[in-house]
Order: sequence, then structure tokens, then C-alpha cells
Amino acid sequence: MHYWEAINDAHGLGIEVVNPRVDPTFSFMAVDHDGQIRMDCSSPYAMAGLVGLKDRFRVAFANDPDADRHGVVTPSAGLMNPNHYLAVAVRYLLTHRPDWPTRAAVGKTLVSSGMIDRVVARLGRRLCEVPVGFKWFTGGLFDGSYCFVGEESAGASFLRHDGTVWTTDKDGILLALLAAEITAVTGKDPAEHYRELTAEFGAPCYARIDAPATPEQKARLRKLSPSDVRESTLAGEPITAKLTRAPGNNAPIGGLKVVTGCGWFAARPSGTEDVYKVYAESFRSPAHLDAIVGEARRIVANALAGN
Repeated sequence: MHYWEAINDAHGLGIEVVNPRVDPTFSFMAVDHDGQIRMDCSSPYAMAGLVGLKDRFRVAFANDPDADRHGVVTPSAGLMNPNHYLAVAVRYLLTHRPDWPTRAAVGKTLVSSGMIDRVVARLGRRLCEVPVGFKWFTGGLFDGSYCFVGEESAGASFLRHDGTVWTTDKDGILLALLAAEITAVTGKDPAEHYRELTAEFGAPCYARIDAPATPEQKARLRKLSPSDVRESTLAGEPITAKLTRAPGNNAPIGGLKVVTGCGWFAARPSGTEDVYKVYAESFRSPAHLDAIVGEARRIVANALAGN
């Protein structure tokens, strides 16, 4: 992280830079889960230094070296899950930006939390779900047809106060400063806002795992069609959607997403390793999430085998 900043006053005063060191070797960083130095502001291991200061500040935040991703730390939650913060940001912005065009949609990648879907629906706005990759948001940010866009890996951006374009790429500093605004304006930090969302919509459980796959299986996964999925239920619930194209723009997702009323999974081949990635979420329980992940691997295996 190239800087860490924090705010300790609910009225927006008291900004403090808590790590002023400039070190091209990043030796000030805590090592990540695998013992490597990695400037991942979504990792509680890499962010351990700032998490250790959480009780000193109302809200604290950091960015990765090129400042396109954000990490938000609060006293009650420590480092917030990026999906959780994105849902909070969406609710706050849609209720505190009166000059934004009502026709503008909220954009999300198809592996981002379903909590965002519920927040957007409750506020009567339009959701646009696109494949993984921030490039899918660029045109909509430029012409104002997207008011906010976000991805599960802590990348996001949004329009100016007057509804005009700010940037067509993800902006970590913007989302960090928004955390300070939320805390200053509402008197509650983003984690407190997220607890309000879970009280209304439930507390989702989210996971991402890697499953082994040969190059041939990965190529097959990229070309699946909905008809290749023969199952009608997932973790005890009826399947409501089988997607190989994103519902927001009909672009190929390069994999598969299966949705039920209380959960979903998506499977996408890795571009660099002999694995495919399974993303999954449950609005019921950790046990339900485990069931989704287990059945996801079986569903993918059956689809790849043509069963």
C-alpha cells in the first residue's frame, strides 16, 4: 500500500497519514497468507498493520500501489469485505446524490454479492450485471448510463455529484474518501451501515475456491451453454437461472453461473493455472454455502462430461 490514511472525527476532521514511509521494496508491509509481500488491500494479512490501529480511528483506509483498489477498516469489523462495502456505498450514494440521473444503472460483475442486487431493487433502481472485468463499465461511466460500478475485488467508481463522468476506470482513492464521507455525514461507519443491510436482507456467506481442471476442460467450460446444465436444483432449491451470458449486456461470461432464490455459484477457468474458480454465495447459512460449493463442482463436472 502506498499510503494509509484514517479519519477519527465524525464531522470529517482529523485526517491522519499513519504510514508516511516511502520504500520501493515495501518492507513495511505485513506478509500475506502465503508469506509473500503482496500489496493486496483486500487481504487482512497484508493489511494487518492498519487493522491493528482500527480502535484509534472512526474509519481508516488504504490503497494498493496504483491506487485503483480500496481497503476500508472500521473499529467493529476490522477490514471490511469488499462486497460488503460496495453494498453500503451503493445505498449511500443512491440516497445522497439527488442530482444523479434516475435512469442511470448500478453496474456489478456477475461474481459480486447478491446483496447489491437487493439494495438496488429496494431503491427502485436498475441493475446491470456484466462479465468479470472493469472494461465492461467504461462506456457506461463515460456517457453517464452507469452511476456506480463495482467488482468483488475492491474496484469501483462512480459519477460526480452533478451526474457527469469522473473517471472510466476504478478509483481506489475515491472509494476510500467515500468511506470518510459516509462516516462524517451519517455518524455511522460503513460496517455499521452493513449491519443495517444484513438486518433487512440477511447476512450472506461468500466463498471463492479453486478446482483442478485440464486445459481441455477449461476450454470446454468457456463454451458451455445453459442446456449443458441438466440439474434443476442447487443445494435444495430450484434453479431459477442458468447463465453463460451476462444478463446486463448479453456478453459471454467465459463460464457458467447458476442462480437460486437464496444463493448462486459461478465457475470460470483460470487464465494462468490448470484450475477453474468457483465463486459462491448463500443468503441462508455457512452450511448452505458449503452445499452450494460442493454441488457446484458436481454440476460443472457433469456439464463438462456431457452428462
